[in-house]
Amino acid sequence: MANLDELKKEFLQYVEIDKGRSKKTVENYERYLTRFLQYSKLKKPTDITDSAVREFRLWLNRQSAKPTRGDSDTLKKKTQNYYLIALRSFLKYLVYRGIPSLSPDRIELAKVPERSIDTISSEELSRVLKAAEGDSLKQLRDRAILEMLFSTGLRVSELCKLPRDLDISRDEFSVRGKGEKVRVVFLSKTAKEMLQKYLKKRKDMDDSLFTQIEERGFGKIDRKNKGMQLSSRSVERLVKHYAIKAGVSKKVTPHSLRHSFATDLLQNGADLRSVQMLLGHSNISTTQIYTHMTDKHLHDIHKQFHDKKRN
Repeated sequence: MANLDELKKEFLQYVEIDKGRSKKTVENYERYLTRFLQYSKLKKPTDITDSAVREFRLWLNRQSAKPTRGDSDTLKKKTQNYYLIALRSFLKYLVYRGIPSLSPDRIELAKVPERSIDTISSEELSRVLKAAEGDSLKQLRDRAILEMLFSTGLRVSELCKLPRDLDISRDEFSVRGKGEKVRVVFLSKTAKEMLQKYLKKRKDMDDSLFTQIEERGFGKIDRKNKGMQLSSRSVERLVKHYAIKAGVSKKVTPHSLRHSFATDLLQNGADLRSVQMLLGHSNISTTQIYTHMTDKHLHDIHKQFHDKKRN
């Protein structure tokens, strides 16, 4: 029987080739599993027991319980779960191969606090969008980016990978997101108009939809970046720039606009399942984090029915 190091290599190949996961996912799985094997010093699949996993979990938890200054290795509960998810996936692979080991069902994830969302109001969003108004190439590009993020709910990495020859004539297009999953996203009238204005003004021949534009003090060319494609970090900087320009004091990121996209849909009556598909969430529980922010009718119910005897 192969040892755990050999099986780990075969598992990573399976994840990459058979499951079609991204290079980043494979790298993360390798890092998490390597850490487990280095700590546990286990050699055979049958060596993986409840006790071995419990000791590893205790060690992970103590890494977060005793943070030291400058220690980048301290682990939050959510991060601890990444290790457990990788281990559980590895155990499922062993089951698939018919190799005796601990049942993957024995791996339980740690409970984590409910995720909080940094949101901006519709009025703040409007100010951020208007802050990029102008006729220069950079302003047209930036306004198109902001409108695209809000119109489509794209992740910033998905936005940056869009090709220049994207067909926007039908107001919709397909995008490949996390896990190489393809979904359809839709363009608003405003986003489409801004894209058309931006592309009409462009003179370069680069294949990327959104390219770098050198400008003194802002948006300098990233020489390490492939071609002229705008990097995720550059998009984060420009969103922050326009939020400050618009007088929005809270932190605003590209993901804030994705949050605004989701809450806008739900507040206007969209069902959770549809929003899940538009966001590209593999699990609807991820989408449910938005629901407590969108139940506007609960305030009306409270106002209408609460504490009426004293009124």
